Amino acid sequence: MRDRKFAEVFPPGEFIKEELEARGWTQDDLAEILGRPTRLVNELIAAKRGITPETAKGLGGAFGTSGQLWMNLESVYRLSRGESEQEHVARRAALYTKAPIRAMIRRKWLESSNNIGVLERNVCDFFKLADINKEIYFSPYVARKATPYNHLTQEQNALLHRASHLANGVSVSTFSQTRFNNALRQLKMLLPDPEEIRRIPEILSECGVRFLVIEPLPQSKIDGATFWLDDSPVVVLSLRYDRIDWFWYTLMHELAHVKNEDGKRNSNFALDTNLLEEQTKPVKNRPAYELRADKFASDFLVPRAELDDFIARTRPLYSKKKIMSFANRINVHSGIVVGQLHYRKEINYSQNREMLVKIRHIITSVALTDGWGVR
Repeated sequence: MRDRKFAEVFPPGEFIKEELEARGWTQDDLAEILGRPTRLVNELIAAKRGITPETAKGLGGAFGTSGQLWMNLESVYRLSRGESEQEHVARRAALYTKAPIRAMIRRKWLESSNNIGVLERNVCDFFKLADINKEIYFSPYVARKATPYNHLTQEQNALLHRASHLANGVSVSTFSQTRFNNALRQLKMLLPDPEEIRRIPEILSECGVRFLVIEPLPQSKIDGATFWLDDSPVVVLSLRYDRIDWFWYTLMHELAHVKNEDGKRNSNFALDTNLLEEQTKPVKNRPAYELRADKFASDFLVPRAELDDFIARTRPLYSKKKIMSFANRINVHSGIVVGQLHYRKEINYSQNREMLVKIRHIITSVALTDGWGVR
């Protein structure tokens, strides 16, 4: 066989096989000629083993060619395989740029696959994409243009899509503002006792609100979100901070978005991140609808006039006894009052933290939950 170039790329084993057939040799014959095991010849033909310089010299001697020919065949074949692998690597890199793939697989939101085509299809299914080259965005009710304030990160986008999947499976009554206002009155009665928090999913379901708890993905910094599916509001809490004051504040902040129909009759996309940070270090140029939600949440928990009066009468000596007495009088848990005093910078954040009781274990035992150890 003369040295030649090939238009198509085949594994060198195909040419070895041709040479054997032309000579009427078996694999055992070639193995004996080369002085090598028959298994090696078998693996060369099956492309399970690469041709080494030593083997190339032997093949050249056996078939009357140069050893360089066999090394060239091996190099061209390996290069062609490498180009295919490079394409797969590029597709996988593009996929990991589009979404938090590893985190989603870890949370079992996405089924893992070594086949890049299968993984791309799984991502398309999760994000409801017609093809993998389409841009991912979250807009379950109406198409909305992103603004700097509500621009979504990969992690936030993935969590909201996960919330949409789960919310579709939640059965609730038809939503109405009348039922919703009645639910708010019922929620007000739960404020004194942490154990009463377990009634929240049922109360919200009866007024038409789909309530979910989803542990945030790393770096997402989501505290809560509100969006609409089929004229039904969906409220998502992450429970990023396991404190009674923060739970109630975030819940009421999201319910304010429901009350104002943010994201339904207007373009106010309600994704709330870093709420605690924004309370301690107010952010400039916060949208008016977020400020309205802040005010509603604070006033619902501790009416401003009541808190102002308590501060005026008590400052600066906020003893535990005085805080608990005030909380009992306005019918809320003392931890909620402490949270408001922290926010108003009336007491140091290290003070009275024992009143900020944990509630995550209570709400996750009754609400539809993804994460936080609930499966």
